[in-house]
Amino acid sequence: MKKWICFALAALMLFAFAACKSDVAVDDETYADGDQYEQIGGELNVLNWGEYIDPELIDLFEQETGVKVNYIEMTSNEEMLIRLRSADSIYDLCFPSDYIIEQMIREDMLQPLDMSKIPNAKNIDPKMTEITNGFDPGNKYSVPYMWGTVGILYNTTMVDEPVTSWGILWDEKYAGQVWMYDSLRDSIGVTLKYLGYDLNTRSEAEVQEAADKLIAQARIRKGWGTDDLRSTMENGKAAMCVIYSGDAFVSMETNEDLAYAVPEEGSNVWFDNVIIPKTAKNIEAAHAFINFLNDGNIAARNTEYIYYSTPNKAAMDRLDPYFTEDETYNPPQEVLDRCEVFHDLGDFTEVFSKAWSRIKSSN
Repeated sequence: MKKWICFALAALMLFAFAACKSDVAVDDETYADGDQYEQIGGELNVLNWGEYIDPELIDLFEQETGVKVNYIEMTSNEEMLIRLRSADSIYDLCFPSDYIIEQMIREDMLQPLDMSKIPNAKNIDPKMTEITNGFDPGNKYSVPYMWGTVGILYNTTMVDEPVTSWGILWDEKYAGQVWMYDSLRDSIGVTLKYLGYDLNTRSEAEVQEAADKLIAQARIRKGWGTDDLRSTMENGKAAMCVIYSGDAFVSMETNEDLAYAVPEEGSNVWFDNVIIPKTAKNIEAAHAFINFLNDGNIAARNTEYIYYSTPNKAAMDRLDPYFTEDETYNPPQEVLDRCEVFHDLGDFTEVFSKAWSRIKSSN
């Protein structure tokens, strides 16, 4: 199904939800939400990634609650940490990634969630919370928002072999046709997996071996990229790149020659969760917004807009098979079984950082 059809169906769902409003009775069959969208008022300062929510949903939340949402974009988890640590931090709600959440818990930066105010948390798939429990024990401080994997997006007209191993990123015949992801944890991480090591290794020797491997890749690697990798692949300007599954999913819709694979050595399964910092001012509105995002209809609308995988089972039950039957969007359990989440490395982060500096300065 093409994206315009998805949007049309999503718009119908949004209209139906707006018509029902908050007087819909709770029903396990329909995942209706009950009367939780009372008039709260005030302002809600949200810090999130760019283009990571359907803006029409913000409008609907404002209509339902009387809350004025101020949506501020961030470019990295590290930027978010700097903003939250500021003495004049204004943020009520943030969407950090797994390992950063673990760090924020360790540093006592988060407000424990009042789950009685988030009844729609029942819609989260238990297999997702089982994974997130690894970085947020008891899922006490966060609720999963979006998730995905890291893999290889490749052009089938340029790559004439099955992509089953990270080793293809070092294959000489693709010299000048390989792009790596410009991220310390992602690029060092996939190299660690290729070498047979843990993504969260605490071995300095293993990290240095991964760094040496990436330095040796320089004669094959075309460059480093992030958001620009989508257009590079969609326009047929490279044979392959390391990329997030959500971006791969969008690119594959644009260019039918593209395919995505999570190599057999394993990879990263990542989560962006929603949290309330301890410095939050409008805690009531923050809880209401989390609950709103986990409505089955709303979560379905949201994932169809941004194309990243939703952990919301109620939403998955509403999605077209175009999403649910695609293994890039909805990977099978066998893929998840060979993936792991990033964890906070604590002081060992310095070892990764020094290795990354050595890698980048060698180009």
